[in-house]
Amino acid sequence: MNAPVNLDPSDLQALRVATGLALDKKRYWWLLSPGLPVIGMGILAGYYFGPKSSKTVFALGGPLFLHVIIPVIDAIVGADSNNPSDEEVSALVSDPYYDRIVKLFIPLQMAANIFAGYVVSRPSTSLLDQILLGVSMGAINGVAVNTAHELAHRPHKKDHYLAHATLMPLFYNHFRIEHPYGHHKRTATPEDPASSQMGETFYEFWPRTVIGSFKSAIEIETNRLKRKGKKFWSTENELLQGWGMSAAFHGSMIGLFGKGVIPYLATQAFYGISLFEIINYIEHYGLKRQKDKNGKYERTMPEHSWNNNNIVTNLFLYQLQRHSDHHAYPTRPFQALRHFDEAPELPSGYATMLLPALIPPLWSKMMDKRVFDHYKGDLNKANIYPKRRAKLFKKFGVVDQSLVETSVEAVAAE
Repeated sequence: MNAPVNLDPSDLQALRVATGLALDKKRYWWLLSPGLPVIGMGILAGYYFGPKSSKTVFALGGPLFLHVIIPVIDAIVGADSNNPSDEEVSALVSDPYYDRIVKLFIPLQMAANIFAGYVVSRPSTSLLDQILLGVSMGAINGVAVNTAHELAHRPHKKDHYLAHATLMPLFYNHFRIEHPYGHHKRTATPEDPASSQMGETFYEFWPRTVIGSFKSAIEIETNRLKRKGKKFWSTENELLQGWGMSAAFHGSMIGLFGKGVIPYLATQAFYGISLFEIINYIEHYGLKRQKDKNGKYERTMPEHSWNNNNIVTNLFLYQLQRHSDHHAYPTRPFQALRHFDEAPELPSGYATMLLPALIPPLWSKMMDKRVFDHYKGDLNKANIYPKRRAKLFKKFGVVDQSLVETSVEAVAAE
């Protein structure tokens, strides 16, 4: 007779945790993200093989898909605020399926870029269509930063090089350094170039974040190498390694398809970088961590990121919209990210918010009141763009405590 098996309560709980589709009902829908380059190749094929009358429509396929089709489907499908339990989080994190999904994006992205290089280099492709196709591929390479983002937070060096590979078309390799070691340290503070400020337009944010993040990455990597007793131009410099990979990618594209692809390469890089930075602009707009009595910023909390649970955008962006949990647990993979009731909510998903972010009056109308309400009317707690500080305080009828304190100090000095 077999002896009875004795299991402690933790073992019994582990047995009760579902797996596969029973654990994650969106399990196979996550394939939409690596499916994006496939959609891109479909757009390119439609342009190349389709009738002349349809070429402009296919050339604009990327922006139409990103700014029109996804927001419409997002609105129809709706949101999902369900959270995995602690046991389910452990099961999700240990499932290698999700890692394969992230890495599947990379060869598909490269294939789409090579196909694009071939299409735009054909004599029949006009300069205008090169630029339009550059916008379409820029949309895909911009979303690819989410793959780099997922890999950049991992501890293994091989994942960091894969992150650099996804960033090659945009030549944006400094993101691998600045994001985990700069942005995550300074999130929702005036010192962070990647956290937008209330009253700051996207067109003001773009140069501040692009230049500021680039400088920050150089400073971070320089200091890391200095601690190891090495110079910036060391072969161990990860920035130089990433830039070398990007230079090789662009050099190979020009070598394969000729100098005629340069307008396309420049367009897709500019549009892809801008698309990524619009999402950056949305994520922390106007939110600010407060300082304690010693002048030290509080730890990053759920209330320091804008969130959204719209299903379709989350499927394409690896749940980036559950941004609060990402900042609380940066190394937690996308499939295990959770919703926080206390986190501020965007009016809609990132895909829907992209166009309003490009129209400052509309963006201000949609978001400034949300920042005001989030801080219960105390704009002194918000991260405000200095040039518009006085205007915003006047608009909402709030006393600017920084001016009051300055006046008191001036009187005391007299």
